[in-house]
Amino acid sequence: MKPFPKLHLATFLALVTAFTSVYAADVTGKWKSEFDTQIGHLKYTYELKADGEKLSGKAFRDLDGTKTTIDLVEGKINGDEVSFVEPLKVQEQDIRIEYKGKIAGDEIKFVRKVGDFGTTEIIAKREKEKASPVDKK
Repeated sequence: MKPFPKLHLATFLALVTAFTSVYAADVTGKWKSEFDTQIGHLKYTYELKADGEKLSGKAFRDLDGTKTTIDLVEGKINGDEVSFVEPLKVQEQDIRIEYKGKIAGDEIKFVRKVGDFGTTEIIAKREKEKASPVDKK
């Protein structure tokens, strides 16, 4: 029997990189974030759903008690990188809010670009599922 050929470190690393880029990070679930902006303190819950490299979901936004639900568009996942767009309408003006982030465990570090107005770095944290109560008999 012939032994297997030795696998060079560079080849091994290339295979590992290819493997990890094919499989997207687990992003499905609810993610929460709070941050200050020029318009005030924002509270968000992002409800994300992955389907291969496609990402869909909703953003639930709270600005000083005014709540808005927005369907997210153009969602993509590539390995541990995630991106989507929050199309927002403010005073009859369409504003495109672009999110680009990197998943690390139960956090996503995003760069949030609001039209041509500026960017903000935010962190969204995974909301843990609450344990269901045990039936008492």
